[in-house]
Amino acid sequence: MFTKEVKGILIAIAISILAYFLSGLVFNDIESKLIAVVALLVTLWTNEALPLGVVSLLPIVLFPTLGILDPKSVSANYSKTIIFLFLGGFLLAIAVEKTGLHKIIANKLLNIFPKTNRGIIFSLSITSALLSSFLSNTTTALLLMPIALFLTDDHNLKIRFVLAIAYGASIGGIITPIGTPPNLILMGFLQDNNLESLSFVVWMAKTLPLAIVMLVIVSSILSLGLKKSGINVSESVVRLNIDQRRLKNILLLLIAILLVNSFLKFNESVILLSFGLAMFLPKIGFLIWDDAKKIPYEIIFLFGAGFSIASGFSSTGLAKDISNMLLELTTLPPIMLILIVATLITFTTEITSNTALTSIALPIIYALGKVSSIDTYLILMVATICASYAFMLPIATPPNAIAMSSGVLTIKQMAKFGFVFNIIAIVLTSTIALILW
Repeated sequence: MFTKEVKGILIAIAISILAYFLSGLVFNDIESKLIAVVALLVTLWTNEALPLGVVSLLPIVLFPTLGILDPKSVSANYSKTIIFLFLGGFLLAIAVEKTGLHKIIANKLLNIFPKTNRGIIFSLSITSALLSSFLSNTTTALLLMPIALFLTDDHNLKIRFVLAIAYGASIGGIITPIGTPPNLILMGFLQDNNLESLSFVVWMAKTLPLAIVMLVIVSSILSLGLKKSGINVSESVVRLNIDQRRLKNILLLLIAILLVNSFLKFNESVILLSFGLAMFLPKIGFLIWDDAKKIPYEIIFLFGAGFSIASGFSSTGLAKDISNMLLELTTLPPIMLILIVATLITFTTEITSNTALTSIALPIIYALGKVSSIDTYLILMVATICASYAFMLPIATPPNAIAMSSGVLTIKQMAKFGFVFNIIAIVLTSTIALILW
């Protein structure tokens, strides 16, 4: 009799083989192999038949074996710059947790909100959204995650709290042009094509209503079906000890540098890693090397897998072929065209980098807008926003991966909530685009 794990592996292989033959009806052999591998990985991530880290390392074996990418090209994706941003952020998060600073922050932050499950879910998502509109959503999620894990001992409530932070960071990232990489790519694309750039104020006027409605809907749904549970928030004012005060000042300095860097554009990974490594310095930091064992390395492997898939999409020509298919949709009514673009971008970015996808998709979307009756700015904005609104899988966006690194939820649980929010995001973004944009 097969165990649950063996059944899960067999199901994943069966789905992969089916995906290969079905995609072969449309795409060439190498593209079909890539689709089959992606189907295998997504199924194994979802049914958890193999450990997360093991599945995330499979591209290093499967891509060269199937001729999708050579070993050097695949392995390079596991040492991308953003991975070191994660490394620095994880070290800072471990320092926050070790000193207990997150408990103080939680008390001060959440005392202004109702101390109910619903109130705290709203407070976490709103705080995450506001911070990620100016800081990177990755940094925001890393800084807030220890707070969410401290707030309750109820496992089910922890799941909702970490998702509130992750989804709030993704939602807030669209509010400003500097909130997330796809926004910056769109601004650069407009300049490169001699199109009028959107000012900070105009951008926010377009995106803020969408972000507010999404925050209310997501927070409300995450609040459903929860039993009343104890919350670890104290009414009393707690004095910071010496270590907490020193770390607080370091974090304030980091936030100030990141805010200034929003305009200077210095490499954020270097900044985060520098501050993370500073946690080991005598008289400054709080960590010893044994603390580094707490780093969720499987999440780093997970991102390497995501970058590998994105590289595969580009190198095999699959991304271009999919994009060219969109050009055949120009005869459709504008509302149908917007919904199709929003749906394709939202679900495609679940399995590839939103930065890579935006870079690939915008030229095609622009061409689509030029030969159709739809406003070019409108369809470019829809595609860019939807690239950030992927809530199902941890490889879709950094906040999702950070939520997984908490260890309190499974990919299946994330996908369950995420699918609902994906559909809501598609419909809501398309509706607001047609009404307000």
